[in-house]
Amino acid sequence: MWRVGIDVGGTFTDLYAYRDTDGKAVSAKSPTTPEDRTLGVFEALRQAAIEPSEIDLLVHGSTTATNALVERSYPPTALITTEGFRDTIEIGRQHRPALYDPYQRKPEPLIPRRLRFAVEERMGTDGTAIRPLDEAAAHDLARSIAESGVAAVAVAFINAYRNPAHEERMCAILQAECPALHIAASADTRAKHRELGRFVTTVIRAALLPIMHDYLRRFEADLKARGFAGSLLILKGNGGMMPSDLARERPEELIESGPAGGVAYARFLSQQLAAPRIIHTDMGGTTFDASIVEQGAGLITHDYHLDWDVPVIVPMLDIRSVGAGGGSIAWLDDGGSLRVGPKSAGALPGPICYARGGADITVTDANLLLGRLEPTLGGKMALDPAPLTEAFEELGQRIGLDALALAEGIIAITCENMARAIKMVLIDRGRDPRDFVMASFGGAGPMHACFIARAMGIPRIVVPAHAGVASAFGATVTDIRHDIETFFYHPSDEVSPEALNAAYGDLERRARALIAGDGAAGEVSIERTAEMRYVGQNYEVMTAIPGGAIDRTGLDAIVTAFHGAHQRERGVCEPASATMFVGLGVTASVPGGPAPEYAAAVMERTESAAPRRPVYFDGAWHDTPVLQAEQLPPDETVSGPAIVEAPHSCCVLPPGTVARCDAQRNLVIEIAAPGEEES
Repeated sequence: MWRVGIDVGGTFTDLYAYRDTDGKAVSAKSPTTPEDRTLGVFEALRQAAIEPSEIDLLVHGSTTATNALVERSYPPTALITTEGFRDTIEIGRQHRPALYDPYQRKPEPLIPRRLRFAVEERMGTDGTAIRPLDEAAAHDLARSIAESGVAAVAVAFINAYRNPAHEERMCAILQAECPALHIAASADTRAKHRELGRFVTTVIRAALLPIMHDYLRRFEADLKARGFAGSLLILKGNGGMMPSDLARERPEELIESGPAGGVAYARFLSQQLAAPRIIHTDMGGTTFDASIVEQGAGLITHDYHLDWDVPVIVPMLDIRSVGAGGGSIAWLDDGGSLRVGPKSAGALPGPICYARGGADITVTDANLLLGRLEPTLGGKMALDPAPLTEAFEELGQRIGLDALALAEGIIAITCENMARAIKMVLIDRGRDPRDFVMASFGGAGPMHACFIARAMGIPRIVVPAHAGVASAFGATVTDIRHDIETFFYHPSDEVSPEALNAAYGDLERRARALIAGDGAAGEVSIERTAEMRYVGQNYEVMTAIPGGAIDRTGLDAIVTAFHGAHQRERGVCEPASATMFVGLGVTASVPGGPAPEYAAAVMERTESAAPRRPVYFDGAWHDTPVLQAEQLPPDETVSGPAIVEAPHSCCVLPPGTVARCDAQRNLVIEIAAPGEEES
């Protein structure tokens, strides 16, 4: 039976599968079908010659949830909150992305003001009811919402994280008056302090409930109609996966679901290559994603931002994305400067060379014009280079560049944009890029990896055997994982070990119950964390907590560990300052199954010399060999300039680089420091 990973991206739908009976592995890539993303999934299965009836496990990652939020393309959703807090999600934290820009605009609120309602009630910070819920007003409001045509409602009351009684009552009234509505309550979504993050995350759950219910139910029905009788698991933004029925109820955990598969592949690579520090990068048709893997684990953030000042407080992989992909469009701003992205041509109409009606120059067009891209993409589709010269000359004349100089400029700007995403994730976490290996994923990623690494001072790149379908491959090596959190507000010198042990015990029981409900087999791994800070700070640092019973000596060790974590994340610590707990967390995970055979088969090499074609680098054409990745034997060395083509990706080796194919079929590239290539 087949084990299948699927990643539905903005431009392409990727598939990787292996059969446990004989170890056979296949991969496929088909254009994403935005009108119904399941069509692209079944097309990828058809290309791979896999019948749904032959699948034992299908792991599905998707940008469906993320795209719906970014594009605000979800059904009308309402918010009910405490009187006085109606505008919290629009006011935000009053942060400004540009300190001195008087014309900047805040992101569009997730729910317009006309659909935000308030009701009288008030809980204190200690959980005591200060003002009861006005039930008459609540019933009137529920009836009004029933007539408004909204599909979902978020209920988010102030201080409900300490006592959810009023929220629960409001939800019961809504269910009685509007039985068809999808309802999300903040205390059930994430019972954490700071109302903005809790309100926003609850709104996201409510907005996505109708979409993911519909999408996953249709997908399940279509699979079963085709004979599928296996398990369907959905990738989560925290790097784990969960059953589809649970995903329908907790859709906020599906943000960044697709890129999470790439991080799983980077974790797998870290273990295979004994590389403790990896920068995971993934360039697709629309976006470029970057994140860190350290000691075999992706770094988690509890302060992910969907947009500026729109925080999501679900534990998620710290993935930074920029609008830089193969379909990113080149354009001129009002000052006549060349820009690239974030707008993308997507799958339809796509780049000019797709010949599907696209009229805007893209990164893919630039690579084709420079000779770095093979015009048939390995026989998958025919790219038309004929109209490119005219299009590039027309745009180039407006800024005084010829067609080739413009194409190189587009690539350079795109690589700087991607380097910016890497800088965000590294600098924010206090890391030095020189200490990392860069893993380059995505169909377009390896074409630009060497240029990005040079800009960042990263000395080594790994292009793995399945780089073109990295997120789909990563889906097949992902663990089932659940994160459970609770509010725990206590100064460290006042907290009792008994209270801490009791809180962790409750969290572990809840986490194990979720794992058991998933039907997962295998030993459950439990990891503990605590959100801690110095007294008086307004942000927390995640601190690892050892397992087992905690005594007073253990508490002292936890405080010491916090100082170390603060030093690592913030570059400073103050052991003499008082510390405190703000929240506790437990992660329960179980391996999703045996990992596939990693090393790709080596194809027999033909006796004839590798074909060559002219490729443009640094203002000149170079007669460049074009090699097939499957024909490179282990320890084969390739010096740039060279092109190494794989089934679903293409690696560009500019002059001054040296690559070696290792035993696992990875292409390991050494990057010369600036100036070394000339010496």
